[in-house]
Amino acid sequence: MPKPTAEDNVEPRFELFLLGDGEKKVTETADTRIPSSSLFIFNKEDHTLGNLLRSRLLQSQHVTFAGYKIPHPLFSKFELRVQTDGTITPRAALVQACRDLVNDLGTLSREFTKEWELRKMAGEGANGIGGDK
Repeated sequence: MPKPTAEDNVEPRFELFLLGDGEKKVTETADTRIPSSSLFIFNKEDHTLGNLLRSRLLQSQHVTFAGYKIPHPLFSKFELRVQTDGTITPRAALVQACRDLVNDLGTLSREFTKEWELRKMAGEGANGIGGDK
């Protein structure tokens, strides 16, 4: 009988990002203890999205609190708690933060591509023969 290893407890890689049948990407639960507050659970996501959303939510003037936690390091999900001042719902704040992030990432992509192309053109001119360094 083979000796158990640490890898035996790890999910297969594809299960870290592919949703199973009937599994939702995001669920929302209203927090009854705190007004204008909700807990969002994101499945198959990690610190990358959690920190992006948290930081973007905190830039909104209507968001009074945004924080996330990873309940367990072996499971790829995080919990995001959002509280607003009551003028908008936590869901509306989260949707707006997602839209803002998509716009920001689109801008980043365009600027990166523009700079990459400029650097390639400058490199071709310096070499005289074209090609990458």
